[in-house]
Amino acid sequence: MAALDALAIEGLQVDYRVRGRLRRVLHGLDLRIGRGGAYGLVGESGCGKSTAAFAAVGYLPRNGIVSGGRVVVEGRDLTELAPAELQQLRATKVSMVYQDPGRALNPSMKVGRQLAEAFEFSNVAKSEAHERSIAMLKSVRIADPLKVMQRYPHQLSGGMQQRVCIAMALANNPTLLILDEPTTGLDVTVEAEVLDLIQQLRADFQTSILFISHNLAVVAKVCDRVGVLYGGTLVEEGATHDLFRNPRHPYTVGLLRCLPTRGRRKSDGPLEAIRGSLPSPDAAIAGCVFAERCTLADDTCRTSPPPFFDLGEGHSSCCFHHDRPVPRETPAAAIITDVGLQNAQPVLAVDNLSKTFNPKKHPLPVLRQIEVALARGETLGLVGESGSGKTTFARLLLGLLEPDGGSTIKLDGKPLAARLADRSLDDVKSMQIIFQNPDSALNRAHSIRRIIGRAIQRLSATPAAAILAKLHELMSAVRVADRYLSARPRQLSGGMKQRIAIARAFAGDPRIVVCDEPTSALDVSVQAAILNLLVDLQSRRQVSYIFISHDLGVVRYLSDRIAVLYLGRLMEVGPADQVFAGPHHPYTEALLSAIPSIDDREAQRIRLSGEVPSAVNPPTGCVFHTRCPRKIGPICELQEPGLARIGAEHAIRCHLPIEQLGRLQSVGTARSKPA
Repeated sequence: MAALDALAIEGLQVDYRVRGRLRRVLHGLDLRIGRGGAYGLVGESGCGKSTAAFAAVGYLPRNGIVSGGRVVVEGRDLTELAPAELQQLRATKVSMVYQDPGRALNPSMKVGRQLAEAFEFSNVAKSEAHERSIAMLKSVRIADPLKVMQRYPHQLSGGMQQRVCIAMALANNPTLLILDEPTTGLDVTVEAEVLDLIQQLRADFQTSILFISHNLAVVAKVCDRVGVLYGGTLVEEGATHDLFRNPRHPYTVGLLRCLPTRGRRKSDGPLEAIRGSLPSPDAAIAGCVFAERCTLADDTCRTSPPPFFDLGEGHSSCCFHHDRPVPRETPAAAIITDVGLQNAQPVLAVDNLSKTFNPKKHPLPVLRQIEVALARGETLGLVGESGSGKTTFARLLLGLLEPDGGSTIKLDGKPLAARLADRSLDDVKSMQIIFQNPDSALNRAHSIRRIIGRAIQRLSATPAAAILAKLHELMSAVRVADRYLSARPRQLSGGMKQRIAIARAFAGDPRIVVCDEPTSALDVSVQAAILNLLVDLQSRRQVSYIFISHDLGVVRYLSDRIAVLYLGRLMEVGPADQVFAGPHHPYTEALLSAIPSIDDREAQRIRLSGEVPSAVNPPTGCVFHTRCPRKIGPICELQEPGLARIGAEHAIRCHLPIEQLGRLQSVGTARSKPA
């Protein structure tokens, strides 16, 4: 092993014991990370990425078994260490940052105490641990560490929680830092800040990084090398730039083609999703693990496992046909209809929608005078940072929260009852939701068959004889194999649970579906299939969507119009093409500039200072002036701008003259090089 390798995984085989049987999830995995290097591991949910990460720190669950190979950290094989030695190695050499910082932090302990414990575990005195905690929080760009240390985790934003977790992981100055989907739940500006932070810490501490993500653009920004994992097997590996520009395995090509490239809209046709699904862990595969889903596969591929072919400059592909172009699949295109509001009554109209929590004692205004309309078959994309009011807006529409007096929500021109309990069954059926967290929608005690079957029966009045057929149809539409019908939600991955939640939302015949971050937990292949499904259902049933997401590439592809929220105010609204092409509100401009790109044509990043202010004490004047990079003077601090129209349907809330508002042409027009 090279002396500089921070991590070397050699021929790693991992089995899980399930109901007395061993199921192999990693098949001879090999990868190396040099000192100070950053390695990205990508692939679909269930391909073994997290298992590889847990094996690298010796954190496999009790039913996980390393049945072959080695995991070597700076010359020490983890598979041969005694428990005490393994614990010492974790305390001094290896740290891990998990996907959900809320679950990684103890909700009953203040942040300062938790961070100090990380130092005290390494025999650092309490007084010194306190000082080191302050210094470490500063290193992760927390401006007021003393104030943050006195807070509980729930009092911090998601981005701040993730920075605290990174600070705790770096407390022992690890040789290897493992990041398992560290930006999945973060909005685009916080994601960009965390990625900048990771790169800076890597440069400052020479820490090696194993970065696991389904977001290829994020991996492209952070990592030097990339490994593509499929069915527990590494199928392609190479330098990031070379592999993403010149993929040489059909699976890698398929992943890249799933991405909604810049400037692409649903009217341009469906995204190219990878057909089929991952093989079962106990499937007997004689040849290439990807053969059943590959358009290039022949008899040789199905009977003989391919070796790794060296393509030069550290690029290798496990494919017999690495030198052949992969033909494009052409999914059936949905017919996209014109959804203009000019000549049609909107299916949903919101007027003067406001929400104030605890209005009598300590008023907390979270939404203020929102006015939007939604046509039949239209998608309204709702964007903004965490705390901007997006989810509150969705819950008000659904009747899960009661709006302030004077607010009006109309469905087909008729006022809708403010509370869900007061709405008719038809009104409830007309508006469904797909939650960001599928655990909020799925009963852990019930099987998938019962969860979806009950929804079909309750919402669509489907005859008993047709329930089973519709159940299988929904499972196929969201790309979940029928073998999972008997499973419970706890037995499924996060991405799989979200697919079940989407199927449940469409079990009836909704007219409006509120999609609250429905693809944030999905890998790019499943995301493409879900987006195609949403477009197809919309075109066939003329269902309308309120689509909430921090992934602006997905919002751009799916949405007909965009509404930008900031601290409960509508800052910009208009047709998607106009909002993305500009002129932009300065806040919209900052959001668009933070979108990560898989190519080199990112817009110049506009950095916003600080975080979204508290709604308890919002800034006077324009609520964005405390962070605005284009603030023009006292007028921004003293006078709130109105929502000024700059076209028939495009409006911006800003004191800047229209001709001085910015444009980021590359965001709307640049396209990634096709794979």
